[in-house]
Amino acid sequence: MKKIILTTLNSRFTHTSIALRYLYANLQELQESTAIIEFSINDAIQTVAEKLLIHNPDIIGIGVYIWNVAQVNELIHVVKKVSPGTKIVLGGPEVSHEPFRVNMDLADFIIQGEGDLAFYELCRDILKDKPSSNRVIKAVMPSLKNLALPYEFYTDDDIKNRYIYVEASRGCPFECEFCLSSMDEKVRAFNLDELLKEFELLWQRGARNFKFIDRTFNLNMKTANRFLDFFLLKESPYFAHFEVIPDHFPDSIKEKITQFPHAALQLEIGIQTLNLDIAKNISRPLKLDKIKTNIKFLEDETDAHIHLDLIVGLPGESLESFGKNLDELVSLSSCEIQIGILKKLSGTYINRHDIEHGMVYSDIPPYDILKNSELSFNDIQVMKRFSRFWDLTYNSGNFKESVKLIWQDKSVYENFYNFNMWIYKQTDSTYKISLTRLGELLFIYLCEVKKLEQEHIAHIMLSDMMKLKGRAIPSYLKAYSNNFATQSKDGTSGFNKRQQ
Repeated sequence: MKKIILTTLNSRFTHTSIALRYLYANLQELQESTAIIEFSINDAIQTVAEKLLIHNPDIIGIGVYIWNVAQVNELIHVVKKVSPGTKIVLGGPEVSHEPFRVNMDLADFIIQGEGDLAFYELCRDILKDKPSSNRVIKAVMPSLKNLALPYEFYTDDDIKNRYIYVEASRGCPFECEFCLSSMDEKVRAFNLDELLKEFELLWQRGARNFKFIDRTFNLNMKTANRFLDFFLLKESPYFAHFEVIPDHFPDSIKEKITQFPHAALQLEIGIQTLNLDIAKNISRPLKLDKIKTNIKFLEDETDAHIHLDLIVGLPGESLESFGKNLDELVSLSSCEIQIGILKKLSGTYINRHDIEHGMVYSDIPPYDILKNSELSFNDIQVMKRFSRFWDLTYNSGNFKESVKLIWQDKSVYENFYNFNMWIYKQTDSTYKISLTRLGELLFIYLCEVKKLEQEHIAHIMLSDMMKLKGRAIPSYLKAYSNNFATQSKDGTSGFNKRQQ
């Protein structure tokens, strides 16, 4: 039995919580009476409560995020009904800033801010029956040099089956008004030598999937180069994910990125908008020339997987402006482009635009925008579907060349918008659409709406869809398969006899 249980509901099974491991690492003498038990948002809440309460804990600490806040609310309700004496302590971004838009009144304590040390102090006092008189505790920002690192507390099962989250720094130097990181006062760095020792131990244990949660990985060149060197000295396969600043790629970084093998490096670049007026409006600095140059470099000269972000619904940005952003990015790169819908997070400064730009948001997680002075509710709904169909076709990689037939050197946004409207009429849904059905709809659209030559469409779609070995030829393309053959680099046919 454990006196303290640390838990959260991750958004996916493959994710792990670095925050819980920081709390555990810094619990000092309470560590031996503490356990980490993680779940995902797909788990049944009453089953989660059962697995927590079977330990008869005195304290349950729960990490609360935008993706799990509704489920946490339900979990607290169940726990308090069954075991009212169990103290529930909440922490995490979703409860660190007010107003709370999901009722958390049943929680006994809420720690706001970085709770690495504050959680230990609270638990110690609770177990001594001398808890804080303050239900909401504003944690003092800890010095990073005083924190015990969490990495040894990733289990062998974590290392084998899940992503390992790591960080070299906390904070962000920028003040983008839609982002919680803009609330941080400054960027603080961990001891680089100590981190590299910890990462080496993880590597020796078999860790190969490292996701850095730093907001600005390439801000400090010394740090960035040291970590890139760490991975370049390793033998692939491995996977390293970094979130980077798009306008800050000095030659030393560029030279190292070119050395990474295919599928080893992923760079996430938050573009959000390319409209300078809109960017200025939300306090986001943009150096367009450098951004475009660096994206082109990453596209043409590296094997890194690039993930670009755009946001729909920023204050003052029209669909026309968003469309120009998308057209520009597609012209620069063939990489993944994630289209997100603006969310209003408690604590961010985006609320200063509410009156001027008529910003109306949902009060239900994830607090996405419903309408503003530029976009109607219907516009937002259409763009949510646009984003989903964009993921299914463009970002999925299943139709890498086929999807380009939708626009063929014309406006990507305008032509995909029309496809989005058409396909939704056929499906009346954006989910539970099989790959075969999706491909058939794309084929029909290209033939009947775009009036393209069927043999040409079929050849490109077969080239796309048959890249993965073992795939059967979809029925709607079988009539065209006899004339199709793909040639691999060594000159052998991409079709095998079973597929034909």
